[in-house]
Amino acid sequence: MKRAGSLIAAILLTVLYVNVKGQGEQYILDRVVGVVGDFTILQSDIEQELRQMKMSGAYLPPDARCRIFNNYINQKLLLAQAKIDSVEVGPDQVEMAMNARMDYFLNYFGSEEEMEAYLQKSIFDIRADMQEAVREQMISEQVQSSILEDVTTTPSDVRSFFKALPKDSIPYINSQVKLLQIVAYPPYSEEAVFEVKEKLLELRKRVMEGEEFGTLAVLYSEGPSASRRGEIGYLLRSELDPEYAQTAWALKEGQVSKIVESGFGFHIIQLIDRRGDRINTRHILMKPKADAGARQKAISKLDSLKTVIEADSISFEMAAKLYSEDENTSVNGGLIVNQETNAATFELDDLSTKDYYIVRNMQVGDISEPYETEDDNGKTCYKIIMLKDRTEPHLANLKQDYLLLQTLALQKKKMEVMNNWYLDKRANTYIRIDHSFRQCLESELTGMK
Repeated sequence: MKRAGSLIAAILLTVLYVNVKGQGEQYILDRVVGVVGDFTILQSDIEQELRQMKMSGAYLPPDARCRIFNNYINQKLLLAQAKIDSVEVGPDQVEMAMNARMDYFLNYFGSEEEMEAYLQKSIFDIRADMQEAVREQMISEQVQSSILEDVTTTPSDVRSFFKALPKDSIPYINSQVKLLQIVAYPPYSEEAVFEVKEKLLELRKRVMEGEEFGTLAVLYSEGPSASRRGEIGYLLRSELDPEYAQTAWALKEGQVSKIVESGFGFHIIQLIDRRGDRINTRHILMKPKADAGARQKAISKLDSLKTVIEADSISFEMAAKLYSEDENTSVNGGLIVNQETNAATFELDDLSTKDYYIVRNMQVGDISEPYETEDDNGKTCYKIIMLKDRTEPHLANLKQDYLLLQTLALQKKKMEVMNNWYLDKRANTYIRIDHSFRQCLESELTGMK
């Protein structure tokens, strides 16, 4: 298990001390608590991971520190394999992933200062540490993917997995619904659009005269970012509405755009900062309001469609393809896809509040009355929905829930493959553990056998 090339790494298992204010009091700054081949694990890595888990609100089991430590052991084994296989990731990939993680933390803390205070590091050191952590994680994931790329399950595997499940471990499946929709947007009058543009022009003028863009966003923006002074965070161009992105990318830092129309409404945009392939902007969003006549026109259209569908003159699916104004669902005959799972089914609790109250009392085949709601961009629309299918709450079974059980069986098989790989690598890789974490490795090995 030992190899001479790792002797120097073993020497790193020492504790670093510092005198505080010349008083002779000694505190541990950091120390190496594990060596895996040519890679080390620092106490500070464990503690920082633990702080991040606490910050996220995740449940911390009593052995949380041990679990983190063993995850680091496994990650270092993957990194050692990556070194053998010459696996690397490009700096652009690392930068993109790191910026996404940094955005998450900045949104959580609210500012760089709060983040520095909590993590007790400068933003420069936080980014440096995060960059290396992200790079190692991405490399580890590539190696793991290569190990698991040929792992599959057969129908026989799925049946065996299901039969072996203890009764109290069989998943309970809540009622799920499959929905079709036809959407109509109330047309906005020229007067409504003109009114919104006039308001935005006035706000832009106030910004140019010295008022704070963020303050005006809080007061007037109709978007969810209003509470964050209009700021939407660092995003890639592909993550933004095309019209919004085209305008934002042409701005200089601090510059305010002219009025731009996107799928969300009308905006004025201010560029805050550029960071690699991402920009951070704030905006003030306003949406034209449809008048009563326009709203009634949309409702009448849907009423008429419901009448002809119920008279069997046309199927709901065909009517959706021909007349629905929602491009995302019309091509699929009105079928709504769950954005969280990419499946065509929803648990009732996954639905928006308005959809929930409409669907909860419907029977399969029912078509709702037209009702007002909002699309994914927050724009007011009207729609009718058809309850295409509903499953009753039940324990998972092979007939109804094969795909779910197949996924679970594959996850189990992949876990077994990785556990065997880790055991093999631990037996053939130089590993030295500080005495304070030795019980962690023993418990992990017991669980993996």
